[in-house]
Amino acid sequence: MKREIEHFYIGASYGGNQDWFPTFMMRIGGCGAVTACDSSIYFAMHRGIDGIAPEEPGSMTKEDYVDFAYRMRPYLSPRMSGIDRLDIYIDGYAQYLKDCGDTRISMTPLSGDVPWEQAREAVRRQIDEGYPIPTLILNHRNPRFKEYVWHWFLINGYDDRTEAGPGTDNDSSGEFLVRAVTYSSYEWLDLKGIWNTGCIRRGGLILYSDVSLYSDGSLDNEGSLDNKGSLDNEGR
Repeated sequence: MKREIEHFYIGASYGGNQDWFPTFMMRIGGCGAVTACDSSIYFAMHRGIDGIAPEEPGSMTKEDYVDFAYRMRPYLSPRMSGIDRLDIYIDGYAQYLKDCGDTRISMTPLSGDVPWEQAREAVRRQIDEGYPIPTLILNHRNPRFKEYVWHWFLINGYDDRTEAGPGTDNDSSGEFLVRAVTYSSYEWLDLKGIWNTGCIRRGGLILYSDVSLYSDGSLDNEGSLDNKGSLDNEGR
């Protein structure tokens, strides 16, 4: 089963790109700010949360995006060690949202120390509920993932091939793939492979939720994917 939530384009670019930034530190260390900016634009365009992104985010230019990222910079500024802990991202982005007057978005960390199966269930749940997933990878022993070392990016889809069978579109590889969004592009990665870094210190996931959808600790009747409109037009 494949599920993907919508993103946004800036011209032909799939989301923002830290290579656009004019200053050296933001080019090498602005991935946290980009992740927060892309999250804000997604929430504005697809979840109806006003005041946290530039007006008319669907028609942004690169210049508009760069201006927005530099508004985000004081909250998630590059630093010598990078934004290398989940709580740094949560504290910075939460302060930005508070300053914008937002009270809907909540964040919960999921440590990279948990088994990959727990991460898989969290990814499945978040995407099914229509949330992009900020993801932090620190060191990694597999050179396949060298572009993701010490890097923040978004996951905004999954392709579950663990239950493939006759009559399905999936192969029988048994993989659980995630769509990783970074540098104005995306690719499908094996979640188990990127999660199991082989290193002691690990990053993890940020799990968004919309507190306005909850009543007595459970989703209300309007909290389904179809009512949120967060799946793409093909319903994947």
